[in-house]
Amino acid sequence: MANNFSPSKLASIFIATIVVSACAQATPTPAPAQVEQPTLTQAPPGVPSPTSPLPISTEAQPKPTTETAPPPPQTPAPEALPAEPQEIEFQAEDGQTLKGRYYPAAVRPARLVVLMHWAPGDQDDWSAIAAWLQNRGSSASTSGGEPWLDSSWFPPMLEGQSFAVFTFTFRNCEGGCKSFDRQAWLLDARSAMRKAGELEGVDPSQIVAIGASIGADGALDGCGWLNTQTPNSCLGALSLSPGGYLTIPYQDAVSALGAEQPPKPAWCLYAEGDAESAQACEAASGDNYRGVKYSGSHHGMMLIQPEVEPSTLQLLLDFLKNTYGL
Repeated sequence: MANNFSPSKLASIFIATIVVSACAQATPTPAPAQVEQPTLTQAPPGVPSPTSPLPISTEAQPKPTTETAPPPPQTPAPEALPAEPQEIEFQAEDGQTLKGRYYPAAVRPARLVVLMHWAPGDQDDWSAIAAWLQNRGSSASTSGGEPWLDSSWFPPMLEGQSFAVFTFTFRNCEGGCKSFDRQAWLLDARSAMRKAGELEGVDPSQIVAIGASIGADGALDGCGWLNTQTPNSCLGALSLSPGGYLTIPYQDAVSALGAEQPPKPAWCLYAEGDAESAQACEAASGDNYRGVKYSGSHHGMMLIQPEVEPSTLQLLLDFLKNTYGL
């Protein structure tokens, strides 16, 4: 990966890529003979005493009884969806058909993580990380030997947590993006966030977005846009090497999330030698913002390697803990 990811250099990368409980009623107070007492749930606090003696009855008086209402029916927790990823098709605002993949959580309704890929790849780059977040015993990955596709070195998942995950491929990016279409990709990111909230078994008010490079901007831009449509649906965004690649300056998108009520966290991970990402992340600010600078010039998914410190995946877990309050 080159040190400087200007649009022209990203274009070069693209060209290279082409090649390569129960309720009980209260027990009624035993009533004097031949006088009917209302139950506690019907009677006022005090009942006046009779003004004349009560007649004496020679008949046996009924014994007071306690009646217990049956417990209300309980709604069973819905069964989790099968763990196998589901292939999803959806449309962007301009009618473009996009392909996505849904990894259901072990619980429902589930917290949902939307993952957006970088320009040299597609949604398959997230397969091992998606299965890791899903935390259902799968180690899904694809061949290729990239470190982000090998879950053997990933940190332990948060104990007792299982996240639903949604990935998708930006238009014209199967196997790597073939051209640089900033405005169209912005539409794709927004549409993916909208589709994410419609997935079966997810909690549409518990969504976060994470992305790399073009997906880093897509995650933040899409999160902010979703909250203009359905307030407080997206709880925050984590970006690996953003650069304002989808037409919206990164710092402006961070400020917009910070202006929401409540403010939403925006985290940026970037390498000091990655010029455009460093410029974007260092220009952002706010109480909702956190920037993490790495040495070197790694960009996007290249930050996800076992030797990179601090651990990018551990920071991802920290972000989820912070954002979801786990």
